[in-house]
Amino acid sequence: MHRTIFDKDHESLRSAVRTFTERSLAPRHEQMLKDKAIPRDIWLEAGELGILGLSVPEQYGGSGAGDFRFNQVADEELAGFSLGVGANFALHTDTVPPYLVDLGTEEQKHRWLPGIAAGELITAIAMTEPSGGSDLAALKTTAVRDGDHWLINGSKTFITNGHQGDLVVVATRTGPGEGAKGITLFVVEAGTPGFERGRKLDKVGQDEADTAELFFTDVRVTDANRLGEVGRGFASMMRLLPQERLSTAVTNVGHAARILSETIEYTKERRAFGQAIGSFQHNKFRIAELVTRLEVTQSYVDQCVLAHTRGELTAVDAAKAKWWSAETQNAVLDECVQLHGGYGYMNEYRVARAWRDARVTKIWAGSNEIMKEVIGRDLGL
Repeated sequence: MHRTIFDKDHESLRSAVRTFTERSLAPRHEQMLKDKAIPRDIWLEAGELGILGLSVPEQYGGSGAGDFRFNQVADEELAGFSLGVGANFALHTDTVPPYLVDLGTEEQKHRWLPGIAAGELITAIAMTEPSGGSDLAALKTTAVRDGDHWLINGSKTFITNGHQGDLVVVATRTGPGEGAKGITLFVVEAGTPGFERGRKLDKVGQDEADTAELFFTDVRVTDANRLGEVGRGFASMMRLLPQERLSTAVTNVGHAARILSETIEYTKERRAFGQAIGSFQHNKFRIAELVTRLEVTQSYVDQCVLAHTRGELTAVDAAKAKWWSAETQNAVLDECVQLHGGYGYMNEYRVARAWRDARVTKIWAGSNEIMKEVIGRDLGL
């Protein structure tokens, strides 16, 4: 599909990111899968290339692009290489920096953003709790005033970049009984007494993605680490979640598009009954359906990206992009496995790993059921 939303600068970044994946990521990918983490020197190299500072203004060490299409290009290329790698970088690049840029004081921005853009400080955001799932307003991790400090107690789970994160944006309850109005955000730094990481979680897919449990026991921080106003954390999360969901949609489509392209080439080369399997009418029709569905989805996501660059993307449209792209991604990859036959079930084939990696996209960044609830409420239902 010919896409018209990018210019030569976007495509220049795409070329640089693809070279990065081929030169630096591919040779070490198997080790990343074993270690369940992306090495620190890879983060630093990504920082040198400017990949990590796309949401960071220039005065704080970022690229100052202010154009989410650059984020989109980087996300597509990284997810096309591996969804686990792409998701970890996207969380650091697309999701966390806007909290600091939008809510941080000048001192906080100068303290943290240059390191984030350089890859020296790996970031995470801790919302989800063991008993809470998608119900962010019901979180139980508390932050209680103690003189000039706050004491944070609680736990979080399924935290991307959790095990090696240097800065963690933590959603806490500062107003007991106040529901969504009693939530405040804090930045907890690695090494703070009482802040501990649990095991790296053993997931179905995305083995190279660092995902962990986090524990907070009388973690003492001051207002210098409070992000935004007391009691305004939930409102801030709701305002900034659309970019996270858009980022998720971009990675979903970029991931599925690369694997589908590779599958089409496979069906041209793999022969059965004396002919290429892609030439059988059933397979030909199925591939035509997959290509069409994915391109239609890509068109919608592209329009959402353009709306976001104009400051016009709504939470409802972001929810549509998130859930539909996840459904499309999983449907496409399931068919790609089928087209590979028995080889599609072998971990040595990219399609098998991609199929496993994709399943969580219907759950994270707000489950697809929550996305439909958001859309339904907007319709007055």
